[in-house]
Amino acid sequence: MKPNFSVNTAPKRSDEPIWWSLFGAGGTWFAMVTPVTILVLGVLIPMGVIDSEALDYQRAKDFSSSLIGRLFIIATLALPMWHAMHRIHHGMHDLKIHAGLTGKIACYAFAGLISALAVIFIIML
Repeated sequence: MKPNFSVNTAPKRSDEPIWWSLFGAGGTWFAMVTPVTILVLGVLIPMGVIDSEALDYQRAKDFSSSLIGRLFIIATLALPMWHAMHRIHHGMHDLKIHAGLTGKIACYAFAGLISALAVIFIIML
């Protein structure tokens, strides 16, 4: 007996791959880069393991003015926010809070706002 599988040859387009990719990028950044940043800036420099002159004002300003520094700062602010807002959006659904399209727009608009502000503030540096 042959199984009867029906394949939808014209599926409805979804925007979920965009949100899931931002969620994945934010989670990866937050899991791999943020702990190292906290370790260096919050532990090793204050303890004197890394010379504090390695992060004096002029070097920090030069780094934040370079292309790689600007991209690093934007990614540090924006990517974890996309991750968090995607978690909140799906977490509300798991908690039986069905905000629908309004909740989705609110979550992703907030992440977009933080990302846009990060870009604007970095450009203004």
